[in-house]
Amino acid sequence: MARITIDDCLKRVPNRFVLVHMAANRVRQMREGSEYLISTSKNEDVVTALREIAADKVFLKNPEIINPE
Repeated sequence: MARITIDDCLKRVPNRFVLVHMAANRVRQMREGSEYLISTSKNEDVVTALREIAADKVFLKNPEIINPE
């Protein structure tokens, strides 16, 4: 994946607001010492988090919060 776009991530996440929260939480996890879920090369943590989301490696813990039915 040469460049990551919002559209790549929105294929896996219901909306942009959820995407922002997922990426922020993932960046926080990485900065606290969590292992990377994809191979990375000199990318910022935010880019790596978005690539992990687009690669379907990061999931919502409680998806029913987003779509209560």
